Amino acid sequence: MKILLIGANGTIGKQVGAHFSRQHKVVKAGRTTAEIKVDIADSSSIKKMFTQLGTVDAIVCCAGEAKWAPLSELNQDDYYIGIKSKLMGQVNLVRIGQHYLNLPGSITLTTGILADQPVPQTASAAMVNGALHSFVLAASAELPAGIRLNVVSPGLVADSAEKYKDYFPGQQPVLMERVVRGFARSVEGRENGEIIRIYNDTK
Repeated sequence: MKILLIGANGTIGKQVGAHFSRQHKVVKAGRTTAEIKVDIADSSSIKKMFTQLGTVDAIVCCAGEAKWAPLSELNQDDYYIGIKSKLMGQVNLVRIGQHYLNLPGSITLTTGILADQPVPQTASAAMVNGALHSFVLAASAELPAGIRLNVVSPGLVADSAEKYKDYFPGQQPVLMERVVRGFARSVEGRENGEIIRIYNDTK
């Protein structure tokens, strides 16, 4: 398969890319250091990327940002960071990218545990993740036949646990191997409309 991987140089993206590169052709895209430059917060940049690249067999997105701050400090512009980047950036990848998929093809988005288990200072990020879950459930039922859409929702990933451990006291980090298997399940499997949760702790 020819797999487009957006956010290929991030913590998760690097490991996902390494996994798929063993058996597939992976085209890496990102805002700065990647084969193809793309800013998912800008729909015109997404269109330019696909025009340059052409068709692919799978689209995987490990990109997108959102503001982390106490609720009392978040202003409208802070919320729009996540709305424009992680939420609409991934929605636009589906909206535009579906027309550049060879059939059968798949699109895999990324969210996180905050959609189900938010912690302090994550009102904006949790909102975006939850919205993406609802979008995948709804959009997957309406995409053309032959196109599958799923989202991988990791817990606190071991590779970034040191950076975020203070936000998730007591939580056992998720091994990156399990996260990568979630992406493999979405891309190489047959599931559609699934929220693939990779958590250790559940409420």
